[in-house]
Amino acid sequence: MAGTGEGTRVIISASRRTDIPAHYSDWFFNRLREGYVMAANPRNARQVRRVSLKPEDVDGIVFWTKNPQPCLPRLSELSDYAYYFQVTITPYDADVEPGIPSKENVILPAVLRLSDEIGPARVVWRYDPILLSGKYSKGFHYKAFGAMARRLAGRAARCTVSFLDMYKNTARNALAMGLLPMTEADMLEMAEKIAGIAKEYGIPLDACAEEMDFSRLGIGRARCVDPAILSAASGRPIEFKRQKGQRPACGCAESVDIGAYNTCPNGCKYCYANFSPERIRGNLSRFDPASPSLTGKGG
Repeated sequence: MAGTGEGTRVIISASRRTDIPAHYSDWFFNRLREGYVMAANPRNARQVRRVSLKPEDVDGIVFWTKNPQPCLPRLSELSDYAYYFQVTITPYDADVEPGIPSKENVILPAVLRLSDEIGPARVVWRYDPILLSGKYSKGFHYKAFGAMARRLAGRAARCTVSFLDMYKNTARNALAMGLLPMTEADMLEMAEKIAGIAKEYGIPLDACAEEMDFSRLGIGRARCVDPAILSAASGRPIEFKRQKGQRPACGCAESVDIGAYNTCPNGCKYCYANFSPERIRGNLSRFDPASPSLTGKGG
């Protein structure tokens, strides 16, 4: 087991690997009360790190989710921490995102309430990944993005976009999703149109880990784990290093991810983090909200 990490301030990522706010909020708040979490190395399950969650050891918490609703009644339990939420809201139906509640009736109202509770400066809207199919055409995206932007104008700090990356799991599901190839010309066209819509509603736009440079369109480069937001929330500067092991175009600050692959019930067909149905079943069967680890190991 690796060192405790206690005494060294870290940014907690919760999580790139699974949707903790939507499905594991009870477990997460249990870990806050206990003051630590056991996080396994995704490349070596035997390498488990004890990570302090004590306020004095945490620079901030970055939540990644498609549904913040389960956390809304418990935001007061985060009062000792700097934090913000990144909420992915896309226009896809159950054919692509089978485990996500209604965007119109559940997700958007939850995000608006979240913005009211913690302020728009700590809410980031993610419209990603952008994919093309016979059902989800360019025109479909422009209409859907515009409708969402209208609802979220003034309620989120910015919008982060990205285009679909063909991970192994995504490739396996490509036929079922009816994916169409996307060229650089397609991406430039869509980026320009979406940037124009975002500008119309006063929403700053950036792109997540895209090798293409969209700066001439007014689209910045995203830092999804962003110490600037956490510094503003905490009122103190946060020193950081660039995250190792991410894609070359990733601008994220270094963080400790406390999630685990093959644990997310959302079931999104494009997801890189769920790639083994057998492991997903095993992890979900072992899940214990009182365990120090999300997968019930390393406690």
